Amino acid sequence: MPALPKDKPEGLEKPIVAKMIKHGAKANVRLFRLTNGRLGAKWRIGAGWRKPVPVLLLDHVGRKSRTRFTTPLLYLPHGSDLVVVASQGGLPKNPQWFHNLVATPDTTVALPRERVRPVRARVAGPEERARLWPLLVDLYADFDSYQAWTDREIPVVVLEPRVSTGSTSGGSTTGTGSTTDTGSTTGGE
Repeated sequence: MPALPKDKPEGLEKPIVAKMIKHGAKANVRLFRLTNGRLGAKWRIGAGWRKPVPVLLLDHVGRKSRTRFTTPLLYLPHGSDLVVVASQGGLPKNPQWFHNLVATPDTTVALPRERVRPVRARVAGPEERARLWPLLVDLYADFDSYQAWTDREIPVVVLEPRVSTGSTSGGSTTGTGSTTDTGSTTGGE
C-alpha cells in the first residue's frame, strides 16, 4: 500500500471520518488489552503497511469531565522517552487527548507486555520538534501528508518516564474502567 497523497482527500473533515477513527480506536484498545499487546501493537495502514509502526495506549483525563480515556497512538521510542504526534490524521483541530495532556501531564501508557508505565507529557518546543520531526516521518511517512493537509502545526509530544505515585491519569477516577477515545473533536473533553 503506497503512502498517502500530499493533497488533502475530499471529505476528510466530514463527521463520519471522526466516527470511523473513534470506532477503529475502540477496537484497537480492546484487542491490545485482551492480548497484552500481542495484537493491536503495530499499525499497518498507509505507510505502515510495508513498515509497521509501534502503538501504545495513552491514558488521559478529560480536562472538563475528569473522565479517564484511553487512546491508541503511534509512537517513536527515543532514548527513555516515547514520542507521539497529535496529528489526528491531518484534521484541522488538535485531538482532545492533546488538550487533556496539556491540562494533566502526569499519566500512564501501556506498551506490549508492559501494562502501566508512568509518564509525564510535555509539548516539544520548536527546536526539539525540528529535530524529532524527520525521525517521526522516517517512522511513519504519512505524518508528512497529515502536516500538508492542515494549516496548524501538528504538535509533537514527549512522554518522559516518571516515578509512579500509585495513581494513574491524575488519580481522578476510581475502579479500573476507562473510556476509549480517539481524541477526536467529538469526545474526550
